[in-house]
Amino acid sequence: MSPEPAVAESRPRVWVSQPLFDDVIGRLDEYFDVQSTAQVSEYAAGEIAAHLRQAHGAVVTLNERIGTAEIAGAAHLRAIANVGVGYNNLDIPALSAAGIIATNTPDVLTETTADFGFALLMATARRITEAERWLRAGQWQQWSFSSMLGSDLHGSTLGILGMGRIGQGIARRGAGFGMRVLYHNRSRLPAAVEGQCQASYVDLDSLLRQSDHLLLVLPYSPEVHHLIDASALSKMKPSATLVNIARGGIVDEVALAAALAQGRLAGAGLDVYEGEPQVRPELLALDNVVLTPHIASASLATRRAMVTLAVDNLIAALGEGPQAGRPATPINADVITGKTIATKR
Repeated sequence: MSPEPAVAESRPRVWVSQPLFDDVIGRLDEYFDVQSTAQVSEYAAGEIAAHLRQAHGAVVTLNERIGTAEIAGAAHLRAIANVGVGYNNLDIPALSAAGIIATNTPDVLTETTADFGFALLMATARRITEAERWLRAGQWQQWSFSSMLGSDLHGSTLGILGMGRIGQGIARRGAGFGMRVLYHNRSRLPAAVEGQCQASYVDLDSLLRQSDHLLLVLPYSPEVHHLIDASALSKMKPSATLVNIARGGIVDEVALAAALAQGRLAGAGLDVYEGEPQVRPELLALDNVVLTPHIASASLATRRAMVTLAVDNLIAALGEGPQAGRPATPINADVITGKTIATKR
């Protein structure tokens, strides 16, 4: 009697929520059955839940909000790999309670994001986008000594709120431009790091009052929601600029728009918004604000590195590959130490 054919062992299923880099995502095929997304998509909560219901793991972006409702029926789900350093789109306590590992992609975007933060600062201070719109509208009829007067970076005071890796990268750039660099952080940096960044620690009020240019790089949490509100803005110099590459919810955008419109703040550069991708009409109506669509990490090399790290994290978190069981950048590492991580099949 000939032996019965072996039944193929089913492989874990993985959902990729947005089109990323096909060659990088293709590495998942070695270990998993992969459901990819062909076009940029916006999902309702129920649609995310439906995708996760049969998934063992997922690669998601900041667009996908995942919490209790989305994972309620996801009995097989063991890992979420977030493509981004921030993860306020994920309900980490809910994921941890369900034994689901969450990972993010820090470090690989540090220098690119610092580059962009400084570029946005320069564009804001020197009114670059405002000047371009003015020129394109045909308003440049004659050179004028007083046209589009901005503010200098060299010799000015740069304030950095949030002094992690990106904040430190911006500090180094500011020092290179001959700026006096101040910072405020939840905890003061070691003296050696301050020396490398040529930065001095001050309290938040001092940072607001002394900065000619204030750059926000702090992580979002409920504790810092609208930290930069009408009261905070009133402490800043009318000649100052504010740049936000952190998260939109840190700034009260209604108060910011009012300060800009009333001349109580010279300018603002924003790459993030509280209701993104929607931008408040009050901000869109202003000339003295530079608006970009959340692109601080958007260089080709960096975005590829982010997706590569997310893929590596997911493979490891689902117990496969050379780092099986040891994803490089877990957010809730206690899930791993609690031995709820999926083991290799």
